[in-house]
Amino acid sequence: MSKTLTIDGKAIPFEEGQTIMEAATAAGVYIPHLCHHPEYTPHGSCKLCNVNVNGRVCSACTFPAAEGQNVINNSKELNDDRQKITQMLFVEGNHLCPGCEKSGNCQLQAVAYHLNMLDNHFPHFYAKRVVDASHPEVLIDHNRCIFCTLCVRASQQTDGKDVFAISGRGINKRLIANAPSGLLKDTDLAATDAAAHICPTGAILIKRTGYQVPIGERIYDHHDIDEVSLKVEKV
Repeated sequence: MSKTLTIDGKAIPFEEGQTIMEAATAAGVYIPHLCHHPEYTPHGSCKLCNVNVNGRVCSACTFPAAEGQNVINNSKELNDDRQKITQMLFVEGNHLCPGCEKSGNCQLQAVAYHLNMLDNHFPHFYAKRVVDASHPEVLIDHNRCIFCTLCVRASQQTDGKDVFAISGRGINKRLIANAPSGLLKDTDLAATDAAAHICPTGAILIKRTGYQVPIGERIYDHHDIDEVSLKVEKV
């Protein structure tokens, strides 16, 4: 007999060992997220996927599905919190979409559209973060890193290279390249690595490929992220 939970009043079947996020995705229910990816160990860092489970706020990507759970996902309170989190990510990372090559293919931008984020609300930090263009094929714009750790997990779990790590805490947190020099050129990262393509923002970009797909013809120019995310993650 299959087990079920409810999400916003809808009965959702799940298998033993699945998280709420996995059960929701399999049933065609979108829960906003940035740090989650079905191929990698859940991290629970972005908090966009926070849902209310029997009165308790939990990260859907890490919290196990269980029989009889009553999950609230699409509420004004949760979506207001998600919008504020997204606004903070924008102002902390200097995300200026009109000048970013990732515009239209950016998950952060697409989540902002989905949440009807119309302004940044908070003052910009304009943090002083460097651009590492030392690698012959890949560059990192640290101004756009949201510390989702997807590149860290992709490098470890798919590429088997351990190129990236997160160092520091709070305002001193930063993405680092695992090389004595700290420069990307001194790692064994290749442009074909999963870690070079997994970034949900414009922080990690492949050189000499900018605007090969024109603005206006990119994936989120025509599709909401809920549609794209559910289609991709079910594959």
